[in-house]
Amino acid sequence: MEQRRRVGAYGLCRDDGRVLLVRASASADFPGIWQVPGGGVEHAEHPAHTVVREVTEETGLTVEITDLHAVVADVIPFPEADVSLHTDRVVFDLAVIGGSLRDEGAGATDQARWVTPQEAAELPLMPFTAELLGLPVTPLPAPRAGRWAFPPPHPDRRLRFGAYGLVTDPEGRVLLTMIADGYPGAGRWHLPGGGTDHGEQPVPALLRELVEESGQLGRVTGLIGLDNLHNPAALGPEGRPLDWHGVRVIYRVVVEAPTEPRVTELAGGSTARAGWFTRDQLAGLPLTEIAARATGRRGR
Repeated sequence: MEQRRRVGAYGLCRDDGRVLLVRASASADFPGIWQVPGGGVEHAEHPAHTVVREVTEETGLTVEITDLHAVVADVIPFPEADVSLHTDRVVFDLAVIGGSLRDEGAGATDQARWVTPQEAAELPLMPFTAELLGLPVTPLPAPRAGRWAFPPPHPDRRLRFGAYGLVTDPEGRVLLTMIADGYPGAGRWHLPGGGTDHGEQPVPALLRELVEESGQLGRVTGLIGLDNLHNPAALGPEGRPLDWHGVRVIYRVVVEAPTEPRVTELAGGSTARAGWFTRDQLAGLPLTEIAARATGRRGR
């Protein structure tokens, strides 16, 4: 099967013990299945903008983001198209600030409802929604026949979903990695982490990258936030400019028993070296924007 990737943004919206759900319409992949509202992120779009737009389209409600709730991934096969679709799902906590609840007129959903936990337990749910609500996960039916044509990938666009860490040790030092020559941002110090593989959850991906880039064993302790990067003319190993869209989730990571950092990934990778730095030492380093924001320092 051909492996495809997409990023979706979804909203967990609660009111007086109820949760907001929408039902997939007859034109959707899985008609009749319920989920939290949301949908696919468009190229270069920030997932935070996606979820606000999608919730209004599907429910008529105006919402604002109050927090980043979770980031998960799943893989759904579409045998008719010979495609295995990996979706990275960014889930935000939302608050309603306006609008009136209504069903979507013509689109991927046909009902929007506030439901109690007991009512939700009786509905057919998308697996990621069942997990969010702490309910049993049941297998999905086969996708609707003929729904997916899967157009060929855009030759000049790339989507990359990555997991990165603000990695510290018991002494409060911060672990950073230097971007290798030939990659965008070469020579700057960056947060450890990188792109997730097809079928891989973000937390295991980050811990894998931490070992490959620095030889450290870490423990994820929390979710910090989300970063969106759009570089319409990124120049990397491909040797020609590409329109890159990167969605990057950032976690807190602790390395309880730090060692001398050592890059273990294969030669030609994106990491030149790694190092531990005190907070004072960070001020003199050329940092990437995401590293500067995560550490509270200005990039150079």
